[in-house]
Amino acid sequence: MVVQPQRRVAARSAFTLLEVLIVVAILVVLAGVSSVYVFRYLEESRINRCKADVKTLEKAAMAYEIQYGVRPGSLQELVQPPSGKPFVEGEALMSPFGPYQYNPQGPNNNGLKPDVWVTTPDGTVTIGNWAGSAIGH
Repeated sequence: MVVQPQRRVAARSAFTLLEVLIVVAILVVLAGVSSVYVFRYLEESRINRCKADVKTLEKAAMAYEIQYGVRPGSLQELVQPPSGKPFVEGEALMSPFGPYQYNPQGPNNNGLKPDVWVTTPDGTVTIGNWAGSAIGH
């Protein structure tokens, strides 16, 4: 009778370098794919914030006109009106893309209300309080 020696199977206590590299590569690919969606979402949220801010500034300008009988000459007058009580806070005049623009004559609104808008840095989208402005010019 031949007796074979018993082999001991060594228990692995760590991952091999190849396994770690494969996991890291998978994580990098997932991060790259998801970052595209995250940046798209961030851009959309900035545009949505601007749309809401433009409406708020328009309403504040209209309230100013009701209270004082004239439209404010600039958005700064909404922050420091003659009565001392501001219609909006100073931070509301700055959008994620830069300062909001204002025209009290409102040519884009046929003079019925003042124009309030901001343009994205690349100039492709104008977000304003008139019809079709958020589509881009």
